[in-house]
Amino acid sequence: MKKSKFLTEFKQFAMRGNVVDMAVGIIIGAAFGKIVSSAVSDLIMPIVGLLLGGINFTDLKLTLHEAVTNAAGEVVTPAVTLNYGNFIQVSVDFIIIAFAIFLIIKLIAKLSRQKKEEVAAAPPVPSPEVQLLTQIRDIMEKQSSEKK
Repeated sequence: MKKSKFLTEFKQFAMRGNVVDMAVGIIIGAAFGKIVSSAVSDLIMPIVGLLLGGINFTDLKLTLHEAVTNAAGEVVTPAVTLNYGNFIQVSVDFIIIAFAIFLIIKLIAKLSRQKKEEVAAAPPVPSPEVQLLTQIRDIMEKQSSEKK
C-alpha cells in the first residue's frame, strides 16, 4: 500500500532536528514550570503572606452567592466564589517562570555570541592544494631573488 503524501510530509516534518529540540524544550519547560509553581506556592507565597499579616493567598476569595444546604446540612448548591487569591498566586508563578526563561535565553544568547566570536577569530586553515601552491610560490620568489 502506498503511503500518502501527507503522511510522508508529516514524517519528514516530525523528524527534523528543530521539532525534536522543540519537543524536548516543551517537556523540560513543563517540568520546570512545576518546580517553579511549587517554589512559589510552598516557599515564596507563605513568606509573603506572613509579611502581610499571615494571609494565605489561596484562601482569598469573594463570595458572590452563598452555598445552599438542605435540612440535613448537605450542600445542595455550592457557593459561587471569585478566587482572586489563587489568581494572584498563579500570576506570581507566571512572572517568576517568565523571568527565569528570560535569564536562560539571555545566557544562551551570550554563550552563542562568544562561540561565534571564537570561530570568527580563528583564520580558516587553507586546503592542502593552497598550502602546496604557497610553498611553490615562496620557492620561486626565493629563487628569483637569489638570481638578482
